[in-house]
Amino acid sequence: MFRFEHPYWLAALILVAVLVMLFVNAQRIRKQKLALLGDPDLVKALTGSFSPARHIRKFILVLVALICLVLSIANPQLKGASLDQGRQGLDVMLIMDVSKSMLAQDIKPNRLERSRQLMSLLIDQLSNNRLGMIWFAGRAYLQMPLTTDLSAAKLFLQNAGPGAVPTQGTVIGEALKLAGNSFNTKEQKYKAVILISDGEDHDPEALEVVGRLVESGVMINTVGVGSTAGTSIIDPETGETKKDANGNVVISKLNEEQLRNLAVKGNGTYVFLQDPSSAAQTLLAQLDGIEKKQLESSDTVQYNSFFYVSLLLALMLLITEMVISERKTVLQ
Repeated sequence: MFRFEHPYWLAALILVAVLVMLFVNAQRIRKQKLALLGDPDLVKALTGSFSPARHIRKFILVLVALICLVLSIANPQLKGASLDQGRQGLDVMLIMDVSKSMLAQDIKPNRLERSRQLMSLLIDQLSNNRLGMIWFAGRAYLQMPLTTDLSAAKLFLQNAGPGAVPTQGTVIGEALKLAGNSFNTKEQKYKAVILISDGEDHDPEALEVVGRLVESGVMINTVGVGSTAGTSIIDPETGETKKDANGNVVISKLNEEQLRNLAVKGNGTYVFLQDPSSAAQTLLAQLDGIEKKQLESSDTVQYNSFFYVSLLLALMLLITEMVISERKTVLQ
């Protein structure tokens, strides 16, 4: 199969027709001017060394060189071997808690930033899979549906924070339910969830949701961020320490028991987030045990380029045009 890699450059061949018209018109004007000079025999004697045939030949060489140059830029190609670009992977939904409790600084710089670091590593190392992202606080929101095109994933991650979810709270159950609805319900495998949170949710519905997800073939992995001792929370809007309705300082603690129970029932693993790189490797090792599916299957055709052939020909024609003289070797 023959093709041009950049066929739009072929439009430049219109210049060839334009140059031909200009050349013909220049020849006509030249003849008219010579006729105005007077005696034809005298004119012939004065221009006897000029060879109209060589002049035309030189123009044709330049014209063909221009055509070859355009063809070279358009890059003629011939079909080569076909490569199987089959791609296997999982459907992985990344869920991150963005409630105000994630601003607690019991780990530095804070829980949210440490979670972002882990999420960024996961996006990079799971690039051969289909990924989706959900942020949650008092409500859960789908930020990015499952896709293999992860070009915008880091942009969504940069904007992750309490401001991305207007309702405050921690609704792990709703986030897991939204993740389940985002998967292909016809498949009973190839699916996993990675949930990153401080676990400050005591909603028993979360375990019920996990049970339903496991029945549909989803593995649930959880990541705990924060400390069990807990710390106070600085409200980013007021800069003051958060207090409850009675004026007592609110202490936010990591609820490891909740997150561990979700992972156990979800046939997954629980990871305490201390070092993002180590946590990412543990999660990736867990996902490696899941059977992969064919995400993409296509034969990619390789094409061999031959632009250099027409480029070399154009160079040879131009050199030939330069060495040809418009004067006759022997005066007639």
